[in-house]
Amino acid sequence: MKINRFLLSQLVFALFLFLVFSGSVQAQTINNPEQKISKSGIPYRPDNAQAGPEDVVKAIRARRGGKLLNLDRMLLNSPAFAQAWNTMFGVIRGKLALSPKLRELAIMAVGAINKADYEWVSHTPDFLSAGGTKAQMEALQDVSTAINNAQLFDESERATLALTYEMTRNITVAQSTMGRVRAILPDQQIIELVGTIAGYNMVSRFLIATGIDSEE
Repeated sequence: MKINRFLLSQLVFALFLFLVFSGSVQAQTINNPEQKISKSGIPYRPDNAQAGPEDVVKAIRARRGGKLLNLDRMLLNSPAFAQAWNTMFGVIRGKLALSPKLRELAIMAVGAINKADYEWVSHTPDFLSAGGTKAQMEALQDVSTAINNAQLFDESERATLALTYEMTRNITVAQSTMGRVRAILPDQQIIELVGTIAGYNMVSRFLIATGIDSEE
């Protein structure tokens, strides 16, 4: 049986490339045991002195209580973007007049609507600490229904959920929905709520697209 020499040479070359690539990956793993790869194939930056520029990493660690989350290690592939992200969400999480309860309610709702498990899990302790309940968390599994649940959510919370749902699913917000929000919040806090919802929609989309793993 004759073997096509061209096909044979191509198979040999492909095998050679495979062996070289496998050896390269193995060497990288040995040299950098902290190297992790996300579900999307994009690597996380190491959680050490090589994570990124010292000033950027230091600021992130300060906000996180000394550690880097998988989200941070992904963002640090672009130090400038990581720095801007850390500044923006540092303000959202700690410097707004909007109540922590409404802020975390909106974040949890975004996580549920977009099926961003990382976002949901990460903010569960904050939601509970801000006054949220486990019954409310269960109801938030279906935000479209929770919007009308007067037994578990007061008017300010239902209006927040309606705004969150419409911004996340429809983009366009009904005038009646904005009217409900304006009836319970001053303009400053409305802007902060809208910005929080918009910001955490960005977070969930970033998490899902880059395939970030849950924290260990």
